[in-house]
Amino acid sequence: MLTTQEKEKIIGDFKINKTDSGSADVQIAILSQEITRLLEHLKANHNDNHSRRGLLKMIIKRKKLLKYLEREDKKRFNSVVKKLGLKEHATK
Repeated sequence: MLTTQEKEKIIGDFKINKTDSGSADVQIAILSQEITRLLEHLKANHNDNHSRRGLLKMIIKRKKLLKYLEREDKKRFNSVVKKLGLKEHATK
């Protein structure tokens, strides 16, 4: 779980305009950070199957958002993928 300050920083980095807090860009960035955190947790707690299920759900949601963004605005998609360091085939 991300703290409020961490979410605000991510929103500040990825927002499209000054009031944006829920665009696909921001949602993908927040999900990516939560996925990274959960991966670290699962490295230490490899039998935690409940968290593993949550991780898979987050990955699927991020994948859907990436596909949407790629379909709607390829330029923003490329920007988000580059900023987050995701692989291009993350949407396939």
